[in-house]
Amino acid sequence: MNRPDGRALDVHRPVEMILGFHRNAEGSVLYRAGRTVVLCTASVEPTVPAWMMGKGAGWLTAEYQMHPRSSPARREPRDGRGKAPSGRTQEIQRLIGRALRAAIDLKHLGEQTIAIDCDVLEADGGTRTASITAGFVALALALDRMRAAGSLEAPVLRDQVAAISVGHLPGGLALDLVYTEDSSARVDMNVVATAVGSIVEVQATAEDEAIPRAELDRMTDLALAGVASLASAQHRALSSAGVDLSALFQTDRWRVA
Repeated sequence: MNRPDGRALDVHRPVEMILGFHRNAEGSVLYRAGRTVVLCTASVEPTVPAWMMGKGAGWLTAEYQMHPRSSPARREPRDGRGKAPSGRTQEIQRLIGRALRAAIDLKHLGEQTIAIDCDVLEADGGTRTASITAGFVALALALDRMRAAGSLEAPVLRDQVAAISVGHLPGGLALDLVYTEDSSARVDMNVVATAVGSIVEVQATAEDEAIPRAELDRMTDLALAGVASLASAQHRALSSAGVDLSALFQTDRWRVA
């Protein structure tokens, strides 16, 4: 099977990261996976939502937005400019928040909130998975700055988190779908997992004809291999930026490279 970008079925798109791209945020990364480009920032606020006050724990939330020209076809109006955020936007930003909260022990964050903002600049499939993978990098950068400033008293990261898609295509199972593959897949599955292979969330739906359980297991195995590769890329990028990963993680799970 010939894929649109020439990759093998079990290979994810080339990943590029520019850390510290946004100078005002405590953590930021411009993340490129093929022709999908996402800017993720992590901002730290010295408070928590009202319902969490007095509990001594922190919070992490996320927002997701498509740039008006993220699609090559045409400009789309921004969410919030004459229209409410779409159901898709709300669903994805909730997913990003859930995924990244799985990476952090909020009890040791203190009464602080980390807001992850993911802006999709260019979209060619996999924007939610790219946002989660990039969001973790922005989160780690922000935590490293907090540790250096003395506002983080103990290691808070439990594990790395990344996400990737797998498609059930006519030519076989394919990792990290581009848009044309995504739109025609018999099954498009998004998997959020940790670097050690623990699953955070799976989103999968069959179109038209159901698939056997064995096929779903094969798709999960392929996704976990992809997540492990992305976790290694996260590790290399953070290490190259001088982040002291051993000081952020509660265990030695950061040793993935």
